[in-house]
Amino acid sequence: MTYLRKRMLEELQRRNYSSETIRSYLFAVKDFATYFMKRPDQLGQEQLRQYQLHLLNDRKLTVETIVGRIAALRFFFVKVLRRPYRQIDLVYPKRPERLPVILSEKEVARLIESASTSYHRVILMTLYGTGLRREELCRLKVTDVDSQRMVIHVRQGKGGRDRDVPLSPRLLDVLRAYWKWRKPKLYLFPSYYGARQEKPICSHTVWNAVSVAAKRAGIRKKVSPHLLRHSWATHLLERGTDLKTIQVLLGHVDLEATTIYLHLSQHHIQAVNNPIEALPISGLGAKPSLRPRKGE
Repeated sequence: MTYLRKRMLEELQRRNYSSETIRSYLFAVKDFATYFMKRPDQLGQEQLRQYQLHLLNDRKLTVETIVGRIAALRFFFVKVLRRPYRQIDLVYPKRPERLPVILSEKEVARLIESASTSYHRVILMTLYGTGLRREELCRLKVTDVDSQRMVIHVRQGKGGRDRDVPLSPRLLDVLRAYWKWRKPKLYLFPSYYGARQEKPICSHTVWNAVSVAAKRAGIRKKVSPHLLRHSWATHLLERGTDLKTIQVLLGHVDLEATTIYLHLSQHHIQAVNNPIEALPISGLGAKPSLRPRKGE
């Protein structure tokens, strides 16, 4: 490991960044240096500008991916190399404001039923039954399942915050049967690759479980673990859970991030009392004429 990579890793760890963020940040700086075939500390503002245009025009990466690369490079130059912030002229591309696609409850049921293995089925049920992020599910420990209080403890979620999510009786039955079968000791979903020391599964395993099940179920939507989180939150709202409670369950800092589910909830959209219904217009029951009026 080079000195710069080690230094960046230490700075990320000091700030308690997630393992997934650390991996993506280190990769971004390595890719930047590889593109110019130089050490990253020997590169400057002009190379940053060229690299950003390369990502946008040549590689045609998504806006979300480019934003992540820019954040990583800004962190490297400002926090690791200690260069003045104003000298790092990296422009964040404008993100298109799109609503996430969600699954209906019937589609979620099809997805779970189409899991390729019993192990993947439990993973899918836990994802949907708790609304956890992928990394949060990977780090769950057996002791985090609290059957006395009927909650699952989420330790050090996004932003280093703890929270509790409800444990439904149905999910508890599934997890109890799973525990009797697999008998995990430390992590709820362990991986035994390499050494026999118990470690959590990698996030790719969770992604693969969802992706394979979606294909087997014939769901054409772009299904990901995070889509199950969006779907769970939307279904909670449609079943009467208030936004503030959903905010707490999802671990959102700002309620504004949770209000997106108002746009996704068919129940709330269809419950709107549309003012056109009250307009005093005659002949509403008749077929409207499409011919232009005289003078129009």
